[in-house]
Amino acid sequence: MTTGASILERIIEPQRGGFSNEHARYVLSLDFSPEERAHYAELAQKVQDGVLTGEEETELSEFIAANALQTILQSKARISLKKHHPAA
Repeated sequence: MTTGASILERIIEPQRGGFSNEHARYVLSLDFSPEERAHYAELAQKVQDGVLTGEEETELSEFIAANALQTILQSKARISLKKHHPAA
């Protein structure tokens, strides 16, 4: 099955690296705020409890998509830095 994340992975090709050191470090600095993380966890708990509303389901899907994109980009950033500094 093809997912949005797998399509992004094919486009971004994280295994190839390719970011400059500056861009790689910037991408690695991107993260959810503590408040957003707490809200994400709250939505995930509501899924497990079976009490998620339709609006919350949409919001959780957006969190999941954003997290997938962040993971793919940060993987590419880490590989990019290793290619620039193999001993690191």
